[in-house]
Amino acid sequence: MDFLTQSTHVHITTWVIALILFLVALRKPSTGVHMGLRLFYVFILITGFALFTTFDSLSPMWYGIKMLLGIITIGLMEMTLVRKKKGKSNGGVLAGAFIVLILTVILGFALPGII
Repeated sequence: MDFLTQSTHVHITTWVIALILFLVALRKPSTGVHMGLRLFYVFILITGFALFTTFDSLSPMWYGIKMLLGIITIGLMEMTLVRKKKGKSNGGVLAGAFIVLILTVILGFALPGII
């Protein structure tokens, strides 16, 4: 599991792929894409937790807040897709997902340990 904490590239790659899959699933709903996205949610959580345990001693409060924002982002993304599948309005949840996503990314790049 050392490769998960040597750099943040694995974590960044997983959430970039997840974001692409989310946009594809949002545009053209498909069960296969949605299941692949859920798999990448798991990868994001595993790599994020590995980074959290490595870098949390530098500034534990900010890393905890970033981790919480990341979990909220995943939850809002999933809620958006489920509401779309059920035919319910999802504009507010989608806007919330993108706002929290942007906050999470900004906070992630602002924290030390990115190198």
